[in-house]
Amino acid sequence: MSLDTIAAVATPPGVGGIGIIRLSGSKALAIAESITQSSLQFSKTQFRNFFDGDNQIIDHGMVLYFKSPHSFTGEDVVELQGHGGVVLQDMLLSRVCELGARLAHAGEYSERAFFNDKLDLTQAEAIADLIESGSQAAARAAMRSLQGEFSKHIHILVDSIINLRVFVEAALDFAEEEIDFLAESDIQRQIQQIIDSNQYILTEAEKGRVLNEGMTMAIAGRPNAGKSSLLNYLAGYDAAIVTDIEGTTRDVIREHIALKGVPVKVIDTAGLRDSIDPIEQEGIKRAWHEIEKADVVLLLIDASKGLSDEDEKIQQRLSEAHVLQLFTKADKLKSEQKKLFSGSLISTKTGEGIDDVIDILTKNYADYNQQQTTFIARKRHVEALKSSLRNLINAKSIFDQTQSGELMAEDLRIAQKSLNQITGEFTTEDLLGKIFSSFCVGK
Repeated sequence: MSLDTIAAVATPPGVGGIGIIRLSGSKALAIAESITQSSLQFSKTQFRNFFDGDNQIIDHGMVLYFKSPHSFTGEDVVELQGHGGVVLQDMLLSRVCELGARLAHAGEYSERAFFNDKLDLTQAEAIADLIESGSQAAARAAMRSLQGEFSKHIHILVDSIINLRVFVEAALDFAEEEIDFLAESDIQRQIQQIIDSNQYILTEAEKGRVLNEGMTMAIAGRPNAGKSSLLNYLAGYDAAIVTDIEGTTRDVIREHIALKGVPVKVIDTAGLRDSIDPIEQEGIKRAWHEIEKADVVLLLIDASKGLSDEDEKIQQRLSEAHVLQLFTKADKLKSEQKKLFSGSLISTKTGEGIDDVIDILTKNYADYNQQQTTFIARKRHVEALKSSLRNLINAKSIFDQTQSGELMAEDLRIAQKSLNQITGEFTTEDLLGKIFSSFCVGK
């Protein structure tokens, strides 16, 4: 890793009360003392003038010096806190670079903190997620990850796998002994506990991913089931055309909304039916593509027409775990007719039932959830946890069938490797570059 001293503007561009230039590296103190024409002490707030190369004052303000290793990056760090303004900050940043610093790359401060063991990878990612939080729930979850809550769960899980691996592989080394160590052990109980722990973390991480990236919700159903009307109701305006003519929606329509503080990507899809129209066929193909990727699918059925054979065919193709079935156009039904429907009844004309649907969708994520156990997570974290869970389940299955540790040892190793990718203990350089390049320059 480069040992250059780096510099960047750490505050948003534009005019403001304060503009901060942040330096990190071995030359940070010397550059700051040159630009202030004074000596600086660590752990003290000092007021100084900032001079250019001709001894003219560029600006004045506060200087903070954080001595290595007691800084965010683990290196010497200096912050020059002057007045906000693009011209002033550019002048000050240019002078800093003249004295030996270079401009920081996106995320380079967090990257140095990671390589200097000030943060693990989940904590580093949580910084960017905290800054970009779209709701209070997401901000709180990101702060829990930044404080190490997510990492703590992963480390405990990894330690459990390591302990089991040590026992299994030690037993393999003494395979010819008269005592069968594996047969006399409680491996089934241990690995089941590890599987349960992995599943719990995966569930919480999936909640965190939704808070971070937004829940993807597809609205599906036959033509004229009320899909576009529901999209318009949730969006608060006419985002999609609504008519009595079947097949009005031919393409995918996307809207970004918030339900009780939870960011949601709502996708209105073409009506699902058999069609000979090539344009409608393409729309239906795209609809199924979006439905299969969605976190949750709202399957709409026209209550005034009842459940049809076509509706049942659609139900059979969908995964029950991610589907919420809703009967629409409840305003067209009489009271005695409503009693015939066991599913949720809604109406976009009267609003009937829609608040209950929103409660169901957001119950695990919304700001009113007071448990505050969820930590922020990303898709890569979820995929790594799914991978480790698959290998752990496979390891248990193999041991249940064979009572042999030799075959399960490899699955345990792969599960541990997947989890180590989350915290960065086993991570490729390409992945690190991709992660940190998505950060803002000042971080």
